[in-house]
Amino acid sequence: MSTAQEQLGKVEREPGFVAALDQSGGSTPKALRLYGIEEGAWSNEDEMFSIIHDMRTRIITSPSFSGDRILGAILFENTMDREIGGRPSARYLWEEKRVVPFLKVDKGLAPEADGVQLMKPMPELDALLRRARENGVFGTKMRSVIKLANPAGIKANVDQQFEIARRILAAGLVPIIEPEIDIHSPEKAEAEALLRTELLAHLNRLDPDERVIFKLTLPEEDDFYAECVGHPRLLKLVALSGGYTREEANARMSRNRGVVASFSRALTEGLNAGQSEAEFNEMLDSSIESIFRASQT
Repeated sequence: MSTAQEQLGKVEREPGFVAALDQSGGSTPKALRLYGIEEGAWSNEDEMFSIIHDMRTRIITSPSFSGDRILGAILFENTMDREIGGRPSARYLWEEKRVVPFLKVDKGLAPEADGVQLMKPMPELDALLRRARENGVFGTKMRSVIKLANPAGIKANVDQQFEIARRILAAGLVPIIEPEIDIHSPEKAEAEALLRTELLAHLNRLDPDERVIFKLTLPEEDDFYAECVGHPRLLKLVALSGGYTREEANARMSRNRGVVASFSRALTEGLNAGQSEAEFNEMLDSSIESIFRASQT
C-alpha cells in the first residue's frame, strides 16, 4: 500500500480530528499574542515566522500530539519549507507522528463583494502543488468567507472553490474546501441554506474517483449538513471553530454527527510560551482530548 493510500484510509476511517496550524502572515501576530508573545519580540517577518515555527514545533513534538487522536495537520507554506526534528515538517508529521499533512494554498481574501470574500488569485498554485507533492503533503486547504445570505455571492464563492479544487485533484492532492460563514453574520442560518444547496450541486458533478473534504462553520441547526456527510464524493466534513470558544465549539460539534474538528485558535487556547514543558503538555493534552471526544459523534 502506498503512503497516499495509507493516509487516505486514515482520514476516511480512523477516529480523530484535524489540527489547523496554518496561521499565515496576517493572523500570526494574533496567534503569537494569545501564546504570550507580543509584537515587539520580532523586528521583521522572517523573525516572526521563526517564532511561530518554534511554537508549532513545540506543539507537534509534544507527546500529547500524535496520530492516536489527530488525523491530520494543516501547515502554512513557510512551515512546509522548514524542518522539525531534522526532517521536512510534512514528512516529520507522517513518519514520526502518523499525522496526515495538509498545506494551506490560498493567498488570502479579496475585498468583500456581494456579501462574500473570494480568494485572491493564486498565480503560482501549480508550482506550489508540485512542491507540496515533493514534500510528502497529502492534501490542501483554501479559505474564502461568506458574510451575508446573498445567492449570487455564495454561488460565486463555491464556484471558485470547486474550480481550484479540480486543479488540486488533477495534481494528485485532496483539497479541503473551506467557504467559512462568519459566525457574526446577521443572516447566518439563511446563508447556510444557500451554501448547502451549492455544495451538494457541486458534489454531484464530481467524477466518481474525485473526493474532497469540506471545512465548514458549525451550523445553527444540528446535523444541517448530514446530506453532505453521507455523500460518496465527500471524504470528510470537518468544522472550524470560527471564533467560538473551545467549549462552545465542542458543544456544537458534538451535536453534529459525522463531523470532526479542524480547530486553530480553539486548539491552542490556554497554551503559553512561559509554561514549563509539563504545564504545556498537560494543557495541550487536555485540549486535544476534549476536541477528540467532541469529534466522536
